[in-house]
Amino acid sequence: MPEFSPGQKVRLVSLPPFVKTAAVIPVLFPASVLTLGEEGIILDRRPGGYWQVRFSRDSYLLEAQYLA
Repeated sequence: MPEFSPGQKVRLVSLPPFVKTAAVIPVLFPASVLTLGEEGIILDRRPGGYWQVRFSRDSYLLEAQYLA
């Protein structure tokens, strides 16, 4: 499992079926809100193996397998 650090740029290498926002009250969206290859910035590591990633529209919680 790749390790990232806050502030590191990452790229979306595959799309999950759904993405969860990193808001106080998380919301599920279809993966179509993101684009394959889109770049974001790691903000934080979350429990359960998730990373909080800031993309151009919003922050989402993603597993490392979708990031490079």
